[in-house]
Amino acid sequence: MARFGNPFSFTPVPVTFFTSIIYIGLFAVLIVNHYILPSTPSKYPEGVDLTAAWNDLQNLTSYYHPYNSKANDDARTFLLDRISEILTTNKASFAVERDRIDGVTSTKRTDLSSVIVIDDLGSNVTSSRDSLSVYFEGSNIIVSIKGTDDEGHCYQDNASSDAKKVKGGVLVNAHFDSVSTGFGATDDGVGIVTILQLLSYFTTPGNEPTRCLVLLLNNGEEDYLNGARAFMRHPVSQTPHTFLNLEGAGAGGKAILFRATDTEVARFYKKAKNPFGTVVTADGFEQGAIRSQTDYVVFNGDLGLRGLDVAFFEPRAKYHTMQDSTIETSKQSVWNMLSASLGTVKAMVSDTSDHFSGQPEDGKVKAGDGSRVVYFDLFTQVLAVFELHTLFAWSVTLLVVTPIMFIVLTIFLSRADKMYLWARRGWVHSSNDDHFISFNGIRGFFRYPMTIAIATAATIALAYLYAKVNPLIAYSSEYSVWASMIAAWFFVAWMGLRASDEMRPTALQRIYALLWIYIASFALLVLATISENNFHLAGGYFLVIYFASVSIALLLSFLEMFALPKKADYVALMDGNGPDSRPPTSGTNHRSNHGSTEHDDDATETTSLLQNDRQSFARYGSRRASQDVSETTSDDRPPAEMRGAYGEEQPWSCKLPSSVWLLQFLLLGPINIVLIGQIALTITAGLHQTGADGSSILAVYLFIAILTVLLLIPITPFLHRFHYHFPTFLLLILIGTLAYNLVAFPFSPNNRLKLFFLQRVDCDTGATSVSLTGAQPFVEAAISNLPSASGHDINCTSSDAYTSSRNGLTSCIWPGLPAHPVTLPSNISAIHSRRSYESKWFNFDIETTGGKNTATFYISALDTKNCRIYFDTPVKSLHIANAASDSRFSPVGENGAREVRLWSRTFHAQWNVSVAWDTSKNTGLSGHVVCLYADANAQGAIPALEEIWRFLPNWAIVTKAGDGLVEGWKKFEI
Repeated sequence: MARFGNPFSFTPVPVTFFTSIIYIGLFAVLIVNHYILPSTPSKYPEGVDLTAAWNDLQNLTSYYHPYNSKANDDARTFLLDRISEILTTNKASFAVERDRIDGVTSTKRTDLSSVIVIDDLGSNVTSSRDSLSVYFEGSNIIVSIKGTDDEGHCYQDNASSDAKKVKGGVLVNAHFDSVSTGFGATDDGVGIVTILQLLSYFTTPGNEPTRCLVLLLNNGEEDYLNGARAFMRHPVSQTPHTFLNLEGAGAGGKAILFRATDTEVARFYKKAKNPFGTVVTADGFEQGAIRSQTDYVVFNGDLGLRGLDVAFFEPRAKYHTMQDSTIETSKQSVWNMLSASLGTVKAMVSDTSDHFSGQPEDGKVKAGDGSRVVYFDLFTQVLAVFELHTLFAWSVTLLVVTPIMFIVLTIFLSRADKMYLWARRGWVHSSNDDHFISFNGIRGFFRYPMTIAIATAATIALAYLYAKVNPLIAYSSEYSVWASMIAAWFFVAWMGLRASDEMRPTALQRIYALLWIYIASFALLVLATISENNFHLAGGYFLVIYFASVSIALLLSFLEMFALPKKADYVALMDGNGPDSRPPTSGTNHRSNHGSTEHDDDATETTSLLQNDRQSFARYGSRRASQDVSETTSDDRPPAEMRGAYGEEQPWSCKLPSSVWLLQFLLLGPINIVLIGQIALTITAGLHQTGADGSSILAVYLFIAILTVLLLIPITPFLHRFHYHFPTFLLLILIGTLAYNLVAFPFSPNNRLKLFFLQRVDCDTGATSVSLTGAQPFVEAAISNLPSASGHDINCTSSDAYTSSRNGLTSCIWPGLPAHPVTLPSNISAIHSRRSYESKWFNFDIETTGGKNTATFYISALDTKNCRIYFDTPVKSLHIANAASDSRFSPVGENGAREVRLWSRTFHAQWNVSVAWDTSKNTGLSGHVVCLYADANAQGAIPALEEIWRFLPNWAIVTKAGDGLVEGWKKFEI
C-alpha cells in the first residue's frame, strides 16, 4: 500500500486521474465557451432595444436583396424610414441631405442639427485591380452624429467659409446588400440592426458621443467591396480616424475579432462584453490563407483609417445560402454583436487622446501611427492586448536567458556532484580490483524523440488517408476527425514510452522528455521570433508562453536533482552493501543493481540473453514502488538509505521529491490547453467546411494533426506512468472513428454541401446552359435528381472559367430550363437610340471615333443594374461618361483591362464607355458584352434555379457562382 500513501505521487493512479480530469475538463469548458452564447440580459442599456433589433432583422431579411435587385431598393427605403423613426422617437435634431451629385447638396443643413442623415445617390467610383476595372454608382446611407467636443458638424462643405474644426471621429460600417442566394441575416443584417441600435443609443439624451460618430449603412459590399469605395468619394469620409467594421461569414454563433490595425485600437475592444478573438485570424488574412475580404481593407488600406474587423465566422456551410436567415441565428447572436459593438464604440467615441489625429492629405486620412498588435481572449471574459515588439522582446529574452540558466544549473549540479544526467557509472577503487557502480543516467535519452516522431508520423498519415479516401468528412464530422487523431497520437506515444519504460525503466524519463520539449520549442520560438521581426506575424504568441512554461517545468526537474545524494556518496553506499567481492564478469556490481535491468547498459558478450526478461504489460498496473523484503534476498537489496525507488528504476531516484510532477503538469498543461485549444477550435470552425469552396482540404487535416501534437505534448513527460486502461479506451475510440471517417457520408441536412449555380444565355444563338460547380462525385449525384438534366449529356470539367479560382471543384453543365429575368418597360424604344447589337436581354452599340484604336460602347441594360465588357486583348485606357475623377483610384491597371464591370444605382441603366487599345500589333478589338441578373425573388424568373431548390437532395444547397445568377452575353468585333 506504500504507493497509495501520497495521493499526488508520480504513480499511475494520480498521474492518470489528475491529467485526464484537467485535460477533459478544460476541453469541455473550451468547447462550451466556444459554442454557447451568453444569455441576453434582463435589462438593456437605455436607448437599446433588442426586440426592435430582432424585428428589424426579420424585416430586412424577408427577401434576397442583392444590390442588383428590386428588393435591395425596398430594403434601402425601409432603413431610411427606420432611421427617421428612431431619431424622431429620441427627439433628436436632425436634417436629411438627398440627391447629392458628386459633392453638391440639394438640402442645406443648419448648425441646429446634431444628426445629419445623408441619402447618398451621387457618389461614384472607378477603380482597378490587375486586369479588372470597375465602375460603381453608390447608394449608401450615412448618418453623422455630432460630438459634444466638436464645434461644428462631422464634416464641412468644401465651399463653407466658416468651416469649424472637427477633432476626428469614429466610423461604424455594415453592409445591407445580401448575396442573390442568401437572406443575409448575419451577412450582414445583424451588423445593420446593430448600427440602428447604436444610432438609437447615441441619440438618446445623456448618451451623446464625445467625438463625431459616422454610421455607414453600406450598399454594395458583396461584389468587390464597391460600397466602401463609393463612401470614399463623400466628404464625410475624411472625418473619422478610427473605424469598426461589422461583418458576417456564417449563420449565427459568436462574433469574433477578425483583425485589428494596431494595439491602440485593439484596446477599445477590451471594453466589449464577452470579447472573443485571436490574432491568428489576422495573420491568416495577412498571409492570404483566408482568401475572402471585407470592407476593412478599403477603410484601412485605401482610406488610411485605423480600426477593427468584427464578424460572424461559422458555420461556413450556411454562408451565402438561404440558411443565412433568422431561423438559423438567434437573439443571443444579435446581442453578442450588439453588446460587443456598443462597448467598443463607447470607448472609441470617448477617447480624446492624440493617438488618432492628423489632417487628410491627398484624400487619405492621416490617422497617426499605431504599433503592431497581439491579442487573444481567455474564455471570452478577458482580452489580452499588447504590442508585437513586446512579444518580440519576451521572445529574445527567453531565447537568451533560459540556455544560460540551464548551463549555470548544470555547472552547479556538477560541482555538487549531483549531475546524474548522462552519468553512466562511478568507480570504486579497492585493493583487489577496481570496479564500478552504474548510475544508468544515459538510459532513456533517445526514446522520447523517436516515440514522438513515430506518433506524429502516424497522425499525419491519418491526415493524408482522410484527404485521399474521404476528403470532405471533416465537413460535418470535424470532431470525429479530431477524436481519431487525438486517440491515434496518444495511443502510439503511450505505447512507445510505456514499452520503453517497461523494458528499460529510468527515473530520468520525465526530465529527458522536458529537455527534448525544451529543445523543440526553442527551435519553434526561433522561427516565431524571426516571423515577428521580419514578417510582423503575431500568431506565435502561444509559443512564447509555451516555451516559458516548459522552461520553468524543466527548471524544477534540474532543481529536483539537488535533493539527490552526491554520486560519490551513492557509490560508497552501494559498494558497502554486502561482503567485499569482485564484481561479476559483466563488470557491474550486481548488489547495486537490485535485480534490475542495469546490466543492459554494461552488457558484454558473456551476458545471459535471458538475464533481463521483463514483466508483461498486464503487470504494469501493479508494479510496486519498492520491493518487499520477502521477495528480495539480502544480497540483492540496496542499502536502507537507497530503498523506495519506483519499481525497478535507479535506486538513487528514491530521493527525488514525489509530487513535483504535478506542479510541472500544472505549468505545462492548463495554460497551453487553453491557448492552443482556442486556436484549434477557431481554425477548425473557420476552415473545416472550406473544402466545398475549393480550398485545400489536406491543409485542414494537417492543421488538425499539428495542433493535436501541440495540444498533447504537455502530457508526454508523464505519459509512461499512465494506467493502461485509458490508452486502451482511446484505442477503441480510434478504431471506431477511423472506420466512421473512412466510410461515412460527409454531408447532412445541417451541414449541406454548397453547389455554385450559374446560368448563361448566348444572345446570338439563344442557347442556354446551366452549371453547378462543386466537389465530385457529389455534384453529379445532386444533378441526377433534376428533371431538366434527365436524358441530357452532362458535361463535367474542372477547366471551366468559373472553377479556375476553386481548385479541386468540378463544373457540370447541361441545357437546363430557359430563364425569364427581364421585364421590358413600356418605353423601351425611347431608351435606346442605337441598336447595332440588340437582344431581349440588353442592347449595345459601338462607335469608332478618333482613330483605329478607339471606340465607344453604348450599353443599355434591361431590368438590371450590372453589365460587363470582356476584351480578348486588354485595353490600355478607359473612360466612362459622368464618372468621377479620383487620384486615389486608377481606372485601368498597369497591364490594361480585360474586363470592365459596370454598376448602376438604377435599373434600365445606360453606360457610355470609351476605350483605347494598343495598335502596335495592328489588330482590332473583340470580345463580348454580358449583362447579369441576380433577382431570385420573382417566381418564374429563373426556373432552373427554382428547379434546383425543389429537387436538390437535402444534403446539398445552392449558392451563387458569381455576381449574377443569370448571364446573357453577346459577342462583338471591331
